[in-house]
Amino acid sequence: MTEKPLVSIIVPIYNAQDHIARCVESIRRQTYKNLEILLLNDGSKDVSLEVCKMYANVDPRIVLIDKANSGYGDSMNRGLDMARGKYVGILESDDFMAPDALEKLVAAAERFDVDFAKANFDLYWSKPEGRRELMELFKARDCGKPVHPSDTVNAFSLKPSIWSAVYRRDFLNCNAIRFLPTPGAAFQDASFTFKVFALADTAVYLHDSVLSYRQDNEGSSVNSPNKVHCVNDEYAEIHRWIVEDYAETHSSRDVAKLLRFANIIKYDSYMWSYIRLNPKFYAEFLDRMAQEFHGALEAHEFELTDLKPWKRANLKAIVNDPQKWLTESENFAGAGAMGRAKHYARVGGPGVVVAFVLDAIKK
Repeated sequence: MTEKPLVSIIVPIYNAQDHIARCVESIRRQTYKNLEILLLNDGSKDVSLEVCKMYANVDPRIVLIDKANSGYGDSMNRGLDMARGKYVGILESDDFMAPDALEKLVAAAERFDVDFAKANFDLYWSKPEGRRELMELFKARDCGKPVHPSDTVNAFSLKPSIWSAVYRRDFLNCNAIRFLPTPGAAFQDASFTFKVFALADTAVYLHDSVLSYRQDNEGSSVNSPNKVHCVNDEYAEIHRWIVEDYAETHSSRDVAKLLRFANIIKYDSYMWSYIRLNPKFYAEFLDRMAQEFHGALEAHEFELTDLKPWKRANLKAIVNDPQKWLTESENFAGAGAMGRAKHYARVGGPGVVVAFVLDAIKK
């Protein structure tokens, strides 16, 4: 009987004492047993290290790396450099896997001989009471068959998520796919995910939910000045990579396609980031956003018509005068569906609202 390939699971850890035990247990209890479990403690100030030491003492598959705090991206790169498996998986320290997650992912990756296999996952809330809902990245009709991810913008438009997947380690290494070592842990999956989807020859998607992604702190505000522009840094890296690295081995047509895709998804990422900011950072963030998109439009990297009507109208208003937009849209971050509809009517007119409502109904 052929031995199943080794899978390296990377777990970045920082002050995760409330959840790390459940996370590690979910890996140890996988039905897929040929594992290397890399626990990277990034200078935690709580008892996370002690919990990890306990597990390392009872499970020889665990490799514990205790290091001074250097940030999420640097920790992830350390794990990728140390990994020995044919496949690499990533699990955040506050999340947990379904028992057969790796069994399903590796089976699909092996069957179709792909660069990565990725599945759906559950959004999970433990407070005020336990509940979950499916994050359906992939419809059933698109699953269980090899695909070429970069054919359309659809794959790039998915919620950036490095978890619920296994990646062939030689694919990541040969293409030098690594994380951007910026401060904090915000948006540092954006450039990694973009490069994976852009460079993979083939992938396979699974409709199964294989992971619970904790949402308890998802709506928390960004209060640190060091984190305000993390998303900008990620998209600056994506742009640099496309025009410098990707352009060396791909046609100008392919480069133009990726620049267009990058700007389309960048709008959604920036607006999602905006609503999570502490209001004191709104003006600063909008100014930079306006400058970046003005430059992209001037360079013909994409057109406003590439966006859906309400997004097009909103971005046009921001680019034209970000401070006027802020003055007139001070409640945008906290607005519900009705508030957003009124906002889009103001910046784009009735037709834009109709498009917005119809799109919401389709979802």
